[in-house]
Amino acid sequence: MAVISWLTSALRDPWRERIREYLVLMRMDRPVGALLLLWPTLWGLWFAANDFPPIGLLVIFTLGVFVMRSAGCVINDYADHAWLDAHVERTRNRPMAAGRVSRKEALLLFAGLLVVAFVLVLFTNALTIQLSFAGAALAALYPFCKRYTHLAQVVLGAAFGWSIPMAFAAVTGEVPALGWLLFLANVLFSTIYDTEYAMVDRDDDLRVGAKSTAILFADADRPIIGILMLTFLLAMLLAGTRAQLVWPYFAALGIAAALFGWQQWLMRQRQREACFAAFRNNNWIGFATWIGLLLALALR
Repeated sequence: MAVISWLTSALRDPWRERIREYLVLMRMDRPVGALLLLWPTLWGLWFAANDFPPIGLLVIFTLGVFVMRSAGCVINDYADHAWLDAHVERTRNRPMAAGRVSRKEALLLFAGLLVVAFVLVLFTNALTIQLSFAGAALAALYPFCKRYTHLAQVVLGAAFGWSIPMAFAAVTGEVPALGWLLFLANVLFSTIYDTEYAMVDRDDDLRVGAKSTAILFADADRPIIGILMLTFLLAMLLAGTRAQLVWPYFAALGIAAALFGWQQWLMRQRQREACFAAFRNNNWIGFATWIGLLLALALR
């Protein structure tokens, strides 16, 4: 929030307040969500290039991550502001839930962000452009899934992971089996951390009628999350062996396993603050995995 205040300090009222609300709506004050999307995107780029990726594509995909994450947050709040966010303690002060941003403003902002993302993808190739339409559809679909299915977190995983096949398409012109394996791994990873996130709001969601994997898993949440953690690690292990990576990558997976264990310890009593801390901890798993991948490719 201090950064947002600094960025908007040169603007005059009422523009200063409007821009501030738009930035908060885009979750620019909470960058951990963008980082959770960034790390798998970097995995995809480095795996696809089998080395340091082209700098132009690295810039395009990094900017695209922040733009599409912002777009996803805007459409999420558009879908949830009245029926869910306004009735949940943690979200009731969000710009739309509190009535500070209108539905029309949110839709215009969402459309503008999609245009920016599409302009970025135009600098890639035809296959990547085609895949981008599916990515935009998944981003728009996810917020409405929690009304109808308990597997909304899986849809989020597909939306967040779609940057991986796009990265392979942009770098190599195709999406090989390795790209889809990484995509599946990220669906698992996203389901893990978004279930932990949903555990924070489980009581409120039950009261309002929202659906989530946290509600679906009920008292078996921690054992099921543990199974998902092991499956994710196995998928990433298979990806590493398929790419013939060396020891730093597998050491990073060992660090990820230890961090998963720490998350299970944090969530042992299922307290809100502890579940949120476990969710945030996944940023370090994504970062450690990328560093291990980068070093493994550099040393090979």
